Amino acid sequence: MLETRVAIEDGAQEIDMVLNIGALKSGNYALLYDDIAAVVNAAAGHPVKVILETALLKDEEKIAASFIAAEAGAAFVKTSTGFSGGGASVADVALMKKTVQYKGNVQVKASAGIRSLKACLEMLEAGADRIGT
Repeated sequence: MLETRVAIEDGAQEIDMVLNIGALKSGNYALLYDDIAAVVNAAAGHPVKVILETALLKDEEKIAASFIAAEAGAAFVKTSTGFSGGGASVADVALMKKTVQYKGNVQVKASAGIRSLKACLEMLEAGADRIGT
């Protein structure tokens, strides 16, 4: 959490974190929740975006990760860094949006591989609140 506090002290307005994929894949949801909640707490009110790396996950894992991130206080769930072999897909954005919409204040960021206006509009239609290339 030191990195989060230092980033905020250095002027960061938002924090991006990649979720603990090992904890998710092994079903250690308590560890996953605690990890996200600790970053949210360290961010001291600044929005935290939790990156799922959707290309590495099954749909059930995407749902679990999105739900846990929302419950832990994340402001966003984000599809990808772009470094794990895949980017945002319309299906993933729609699934993530459906999963977090109950919370009312958790947004979805579609990120990686969005290189055209058409792709951008498709992501927005699927439920993305923010777009990253």
